[in-house]
Amino acid sequence: MDISTDGPTLYLSGDFDVRSTMEARNAIYEQLRGHEVDLVVDLTDVTTIDLTALRLLAVATRQASRDGHRLTLRGCGPAVRRMLTLSRLGRVMEVERETISA
Repeated sequence: MDISTDGPTLYLSGDFDVRSTMEARNAIYEQLRGHEVDLVVDLTDVTTIDLTALRLLAVATRQASRDGHRLTLRGCGPAVRRMLTLSRLGRVMEVERETISA
């Protein structure tokens, strides 16, 4: 998994699974500590995601909320949306709506 940042946006790419959750967790919490604004986690380039990764995002969402911030998921492709639905964790996370182009 590759992780990069641009201000309050964290870009994840590759396979987001149990092997990469510690690295992603550290990056997410570093961003939450380092900025006084809301955090966006961009998953546009995530090819696969597992339940462990989704749980990490759910816990980080809850922690951000406790600290008075929002964590929003952006760019959720079909595989990510499917896992959010199956796990029912989409109910506790804010997923940015995709715009439909004409």
